[in-house]
Amino acid sequence: MVCNRCVMVVRGELERMGLEPVQVTLGEAEIKNDLSSNQKELLRNSLADMGFELLDDKKARLVEKIKNAVIEIIHYGEDLDNRIKFSKQIEQKVGVDYTQLSTLFSETEGTTIEKYIILQRIEKVKELLVYNELSLSEIAFKTGYSSVQHLSTQFKKVTGLTPSHFKEIKDNKRKPLDEV
Repeated sequence: MVCNRCVMVVRGELERMGLEPVQVTLGEAEIKNDLSSNQKELLRNSLADMGFELLDDKKARLVEKIKNAVIEIIHYGEDLDNRIKFSKQIEQKVGVDYTQLSTLFSETEGTTIEKYIILQRIEKVKELLVYNELSLSEIAFKTGYSSVQHLSTQFKKVTGLTPSHFKEIKDNKRKPLDEV
């Protein structure tokens, strides 16, 4: 789950199935009672029909927590403060040493957390460019880049376009957060 609508949909599905959700947050759902294997399979299929995945594996859950922490920091937090390292923020949100998280993420996802962070930041920049309400300098500040030049260089490296060219073409080249 990568957005508040996802949380709402999953909560609704759990309630529809009579599973009494205690708490549903980004990437996690806690229900009142344990599931039978039959209930778990029905839930797995129901979630799959909606584009979600039920994660039983501890490593997969931890990777999902990392992704959700990054998404929460970048897309739902206030202006990013580039004085606070992402590694510290992720470590605090997930509650596990960053070195362990980094190793697990790389092994499971085939990319680094750092590259995942860059992709998420660029998606946020695209969103802000499409809204056309902020200057590039304001976008750089809001997304935690040290300068417009740094943002522009990274943007071009990831998208193949400069931010101003991206803004001009007006094609929707954004991706859903779960596809980044």
